[in-house]
Amino acid sequence: MRILLKISWEALKWEKLFWVDPKFVTDVVSKIKEIKEKNIELAIVVGGWNIYRWSDLIKNWVDASDSHNLSMLSTVFNWVILKNFLEQVWLKAVVMDPNWINFIEKYNKNKAREYLDDDIIVICTWWTWNPYFTTDTGWVLRSLELKCDMMIKATKVDWIYDKDPIVNSDAKFYETISYDEVIRKNLKIMDQTAVSLAKESNQILKVVNMSKDWAILKAIEWKKEWTTIS
Repeated sequence: MRILLKISWEALKWEKLFWVDPKFVTDVVSKIKEIKEKNIELAIVVGGWNIYRWSDLIKNWVDASDSHNLSMLSTVFNWVILKNFLEQVWLKAVVMDPNWINFIEKYNKNKAREYLDDDIIVICTWWTWNPYFTTDTGWVLRSLELKCDMMIKATKVDWIYDKDPIVNSDAKFYETISYDEVIRKNLKIMDQTAVSLAKESNQILKVVNMSKDWAILKAIEWKKEWTTIS
């Protein structure tokens, strides 16, 4: 089985206001190791808002295209950090980037598939390499290119809700939901472009809580404790 895992920026910074929480990243890596021990081919996309929030700076008169590009650049920090943490537990990983950064390998879908076939974790950087798209869109795009069987979004909440459960105690959760419903109800689990692309491609998406032990493995094994979009 081939999985594309998206780790949200909230998960990396965890309780910090900024940057990366090394203790939590260590815990994330231990969960990734458990996945790899199940002989699962794994690609990873990581967000970057723990470093730079493109939307905040646009409000303060930074050019929108420039702000998006800076945000994409900030994700490279997270990906290289994650690769180093993975290597500490003897997991092979490669960071691939659609631009040309000299310490990162140039992204090529065929080469990326070869790495996955060889049991090497592929960490995909820089979204789609275009402003006005998010990591969600890049995540779905890479899933299609790499022929993944399932997409899993690991974040700080257990399910998809009709509104933010952190500030709304009456938020309703969905065990299953269709992409059409996500679009119609304008749920904020991922951006609408990514939702439409996943819908058209019949992708299976599951949302899990990164802090819960075994949550990702349970989602892969079709046990409870996640929301499925299909």
